Amino acid sequence: MADKYTEEQVNEIKDKILSALENVIDPELGIDIINLGLVYEISFEDNGFTEIKMTLTTMGCPLADLLTEQIHDALKEVPEVGEIKVNLVWYPAWTVDKMSRYARIALGIR
Repeated sequence: MADKYTEEQVNEIKDKILSALENVIDPELGIDIINLGLVYEISFEDNGFTEIKMTLTTMGCPLADLLTEQIHDALKEVPEVGEIKVNLVWYPAWTVDKMSRYARIALGIR
């Protein structure tokens, strides 16, 4: 097991995780899950365990498995990440207010 990471190192690793997740594209909307505001929290532990708390645009979204698979693939690019858990949450509910300015412009939403 690796030595404990400093808070600064954990923040750098979380930044790498965030960057990797920007490569996970919602196939219906063509925008990444970060700019869509679907990722609510990223947890990283010293042993490499990483948990992504996220939601979907709708509760019955058929893309949950596909997006989870893409998240696992994207995080393989971050060497510090070991075990990955994607935790789908429904509260708070997703709204277009969670989208970045970039995503709103790309989708023509004001």
